Amino acid sequence: MTSELINKRVPVLDKGWIELTDMLPHPNTGISGDLAIVNAARVSFLGESKGEEADKKLLFYLLRNAHTSPFEMVEFKFRVHAPLVTWWQWVRHRTWNFNAQSGRYSPFDESAFYVPGVWRLQAKDNKQASEGELDPETNQALMQKLLNHYEQGYALYQEALQAGVAKEMARFFLPGFSVYYTWVAKVDAHNLMHFLRLRMAADAQYEIRVYAQAIYDNFFAPALPWTAEAFEKYILKSRQD
Repeated sequence: MTSELINKRVPVLDKGWIELTDMLPHPNTGISGDLAIVNAARVSFLGESKGEEADKKLLFYLLRNAHTSPFEMVEFKFRVHAPLVTWWQWVRHRTWNFNAQSGRYSPFDESAFYVPGVWRLQAKDNKQASEGELDPETNQALMQKLLNHYEQGYALYQEALQAGVAKEMARFFLPGFSVYYTWVAKVDAHNLMHFLRLRMAADAQYEIRVYAQAIYDNFFAPALPWTAEAFEKYILKSRQD
């Protein structure tokens, strides 16, 4: 099952995507991620698998009691195409390793802008959140203005490039928050669970929440089914309670 996840690309938002490019343990080893966690825990006693029932019981014990270091033995490496507004929140998780596309070297194309499906309203009781949606007529009018803004900014960007301006300066004309970038991002399972706990939550901004959910549904849970089950039972449920 894990081998089928490598290079699988999942669409997110209007133009975004995420794919798993590699993981540790690699599927070629024949060792599952869950078993790698169990084996790492048992290395203290120079032991390995004791059968599925005992192995799963140990993994649940580890997560329930916050013995997290064995979960750091499993790693995920992703390629992600996301708007900058998403990345500004993602990079706050400093336990991840990142390397990003550079607008100094690679020119942007005219479709490299995020267009939201709707305009969300400012939440009344949370200064950093949104709730509800703008009425359809105003939503459509603002959406057209956003598209016009993108078109004008990109036209100026192209004009600057054609005039010989360096790419690193021509990009000043591009609308900053919405430009899509491609990144390579790597993280271990322990720190990925921390990311998922925060970014799948209902109060996380939609533009990062959908990426977190895509990671969980398409990569984390399929690759680590025991860990995902324990994660839901001991971490997500405790947050809900």
